[in-house]
Amino acid sequence: MGLIAMSERDLQRIEVLSKVTAGRMTVVSAAHVLDLSERQVRRLLQRMRTGGAASIRHKAIGRPSNNRINDGVRDYAMTLVRERYADFGPTLATEKLAERDGLRVSRETVRGWMSEAGLWLSRKQRRTFHQPRLRREAYGELVQIDGSDHRWFEDRGPPCSLLVFVDDATGRLMQLRFVRSESAFTYFEALELYLQNHGMPVAFYSDKHSVFRVAKKDAKGGQGMTQFGRALCELNIEILCANSSQAKGRVERMNRTLQDRLVKELRLCGIDSMEAGNAFLPGFMEDYNARFAIVPARPDDLHRPLNLAPDRLTEILCKREQRYVGSQLTFSFERKRIMLEESEVTRGLAGRYVETYAYADGRLDVRWKGYSLPYTVFDKEQRVTHAAITENKRLSEVLTYIKERQDQQAKPAVKTNSEKNGYIKRTHGPGRRANFLDNLKVSKPRKKVLPAPQVQSK
Repeated sequence: MGLIAMSERDLQRIEVLSKVTAGRMTVVSAAHVLDLSERQVRRLLQRMRTGGAASIRHKAIGRPSNNRINDGVRDYAMTLVRERYADFGPTLATEKLAERDGLRVSRETVRGWMSEAGLWLSRKQRRTFHQPRLRREAYGELVQIDGSDHRWFEDRGPPCSLLVFVDDATGRLMQLRFVRSESAFTYFEALELYLQNHGMPVAFYSDKHSVFRVAKKDAKGGQGMTQFGRALCELNIEILCANSSQAKGRVERMNRTLQDRLVKELRLCGIDSMEAGNAFLPGFMEDYNARFAIVPARPDDLHRPLNLAPDRLTEILCKREQRYVGSQLTFSFERKRIMLEESEVTRGLAGRYVETYAYADGRLDVRWKGYSLPYTVFDKEQRVTHAAITENKRLSEVLTYIKERQDQQAKPAVKTNSEKNGYIKRTHGPGRRANFLDNLKVSKPRKKVLPAPQVQSK
């Protein structure tokens, strides 16, 4: 007789029943230990005396289940799955087998069949591993940037985004800035502060947000660069986009750390607005870097000095576009009509392109060959474009803007049908109603039509 596999429960039963057989334990005690009735203990003792210890095993072990699905049904189901639903998940494949083929089996049964046939891998089996990337060697060689949308002030203030700049070599917080949402202007604002405090790094490392990368391959304007990318190109700074969030994991982990540590620091200081938060951030960064920044592999600082005049930096960190001037010296910009003032210079601009400089403070400058052109603005008072495509990171800002415009618009006066037909409501004062014949507008025409009353002589 070969080896017999037994469960831990069966081995415990054999041990207790052997003590009962040897007289070292009573049947009542054995029933209490095994959590069985006395009658069942006596049955097991009889079975053990007759067939030995091996007879304690459950009789169904090694035998197919009585509720087992027929092998023919299983083969038919898997044939259908291979032919029609090979790329389906177990849940969807189960639904389609029932709807289209009339074959009703449980989802977990189909999952087991597909796993054995190699048609389905569990989440753990499908997991991919990302090899860690070594840090850059020098400070300022690569700076990872990202925005984190979070309730930074919890219930004390509105949600906002935090722009995070992290040096890859040292893990230092280079720049933090609270903004309403991620946009070109908000990144321009944070970039200006970074350049003034540290200088120009070799490259920035970001995600595929539309601020950094043109999503459409056939985009007509911009020469394949976004406004932020164009500004970095003029500053001789490279922008690199990560293919996955794991590739820029240093700034992603920093976001998670800040969502824990910074939120609690803001709570302890009672800060509830972006202005107060931005004033608090420099001290927070200094304390954080003193605690957690590491020494780079090379002592070199690859930041370059910013040798630009303030006016020149302002011209770089703005939105610059080209606009076609029509025959009436007008062009469209941000759903507004820009009309150039007629002069000797602007008369010859019909059919040509001018360059617009839009700044973060709302100013707009129109130039042609470096010469600033005077203009007037005609606002059509239009709302946000109907069914406009809005990114998830800008949704809060757009909804706030829409609500402000809706609150500014006066509610239209709705007329009733009687008012549309010319009915005018006449109100009467309290007391008895006055005689309408006393009204001059009624009595004068009445006197002209009716003859004067004759006075009879006595």
